[in-house]
Amino acid sequence: MTIPLTRRHFLRSASACVALPFIQPLSAAESLKPTNSLTADPEGLTTYQTGPQIWIRWNNRLLTCYRAHNSQKLPYMYPLAGPISGLSLTSETALPYPHHSSLYFGCDRVNGCNFWQEGFERGQIVSQGPTIGKVTRNSVEILDTCHWKKPGADVVMKDKRRILVTVASPQLRFIDWDIEWSAVENVVIQKTNHSLFAARAAFDIVPTGGGMLKNAEGLSGEKATFGKPSAWCDFSGKRADSTSNILEGIAIMEHPKNPWADCPWFTRDYGFMSPTAFNFMEKPWELARDKSVSLRYRVVLHAGDAQEARLNQLFIDWIKEA
Repeated sequence: MTIPLTRRHFLRSASACVALPFIQPLSAAESLKPTNSLTADPEGLTTYQTGPQIWIRWNNRLLTCYRAHNSQKLPYMYPLAGPISGLSLTSETALPYPHHSSLYFGCDRVNGCNFWQEGFERGQIVSQGPTIGKVTRNSVEILDTCHWKKPGADVVMKDKRRILVTVASPQLRFIDWDIEWSAVENVVIQKTNHSLFAARAAFDIVPTGGGMLKNAEGLSGEKATFGKPSAWCDFSGKRADSTSNILEGIAIMEHPKNPWADCPWFTRDYGFMSPTAFNFMEKPWELARDKSVSLRYRVVLHAGDAQEARLNQLFIDWIKEA
């Protein structure tokens, strides 16, 4: 039986001389807004919300946090813990491009706005308040609606995002992003390399840090993978802060039903990857007012390298899902 983490219940139980399991105290930040899944027993999956941040833990180790504070350029997820080491497979920010925010969705050159980097006056993706959706034994759903706008100006675009975090096995974590991206006014997006779903990997798993970059065709490194269509790209390497030579990686998979068939990838050996057609298109992309597109991505946090994680088979299994 789980015991609600409340002072009243604790005092009642103590007065009745009932033996209680050890309860690790929460920090002040973590205790602001617990959900029903946060119990006295930290084993398995727990999730709780502190304002615009949603924290997800597995066996009381931080797995990830969805961060959607309005002081940010855009919402993002950080950390993304490796399933074995617990070390983040992404960097929250890193030079020389500090606007890369771990795992995120954004775009530059949208009706003259910049929803990717630079100051907020150029544009900001503003969360309307994330919520925790369905929680199961090994998964949690995050729901959010975001407005794309300049401060004080009308909304240009909106997106509704459903993020499903799943502990698939001791060696695998899935983070599925389903996005409905809508035009509030007629939208024109010019050619840009700053676009769409992206990740900035941790230094120890990227080529410049001694790691590897590979795609579904088995091509390696920036020169071979840049601009090439592929089902997925992956960074993996030995964790620098581990004494056990732990090998882990992170992959992004793009669903073949996304609007851009055979989408090319923007990759960098320093740790950036994004499946984006917008850097390679010959003419601007347009979306009429009140129209929308559906986008699906799967992020895989895995032990081992891309081959050991069987990423090709994981991709096939994913696209077979309803």
